[in-house]
Amino acid sequence: MIKALMFDLDDTLLWDKKSVKESFRAVCLEAEKETGIDHEFFEQTVRNKAAELYATYESYDFTKKIGINPFEGLWGEFDDKTNIGFRRMHQDMPDYQIKTWVSALHEHGINDVDLGKKLAARFPYHRKKLPFVYEDTFEVLTKLKNKYQLFLLTNGSPTLQDKKLEMTPQLIPYFDYILVSGAFGVGKPDPSIFEHSLQLLNLKPSEAIMIGDNLLTDIDGANKAGMKNIWINRERKQPLGNIPFTNEVSSLSELLTLL
Repeated sequence: MIKALMFDLDDTLLWDKKSVKESFRAVCLEAEKETGIDHEFFEQTVRNKAAELYATYESYDFTKKIGINPFEGLWGEFDDKTNIGFRRMHQDMPDYQIKTWVSALHEHGINDVDLGKKLAARFPYHRKKLPFVYEDTFEVLTKLKNKYQLFLLTNGSPTLQDKKLEMTPQLIPYFDYILVSGAFGVGKPDPSIFEHSLQLLNLKPSEAIMIGDNLLTDIDGANKAGMKNIWINRERKQPLGNIPFTNEVSSLSELLTLL
């Protein structure tokens, strides 16, 4: 019998990709006014530079272990004190944030460090003002809360994930537990974080279902922990042949019928 549902946060309940997209759009429009560079073209340059530079920092291996992506690196402060990896990120990321925007400008023939610093500061400014939640998130959680224990299991930095939850405080009361990978020490898909979550709930793997949008982290991790899972595939992506899933839905609302 299923007693608990574990939910991923980003792009499962929160529409993080839209928040990132709209933040890039806002900053790149500002850059277009000052430089004349088409904002969509410049956005792609910044995205490419961010991914490229992110991998050059000493903290990169740690970010992969915890599950923190380059675009979170562009606005997080990472002032978590609990782990040397976060302390290193706290040192690295201000340089990374500036260098990303300066390098992107340079790619378009503009050597302006001051403008790069200005744009680097504008991205966190906009990102903190642009939280998006899927339109069916609260309705679905309200209905499920009456039938199951709800557990939020998210990869990332505790301070940054807490910031996202502070921006959408209505989410917090739905969950019996909220576990952030950075507080645990390792992220999804490592089975140990799923096993720890089950221990907190005092449940066996057969008594909980993992629900998330990411095959590589949410679904593969649940498989490794012996849990059933539901893949939220809003973008109608092709499945990966080496990662099976228990069920697939294209919206949170479909969970109500499926469960």
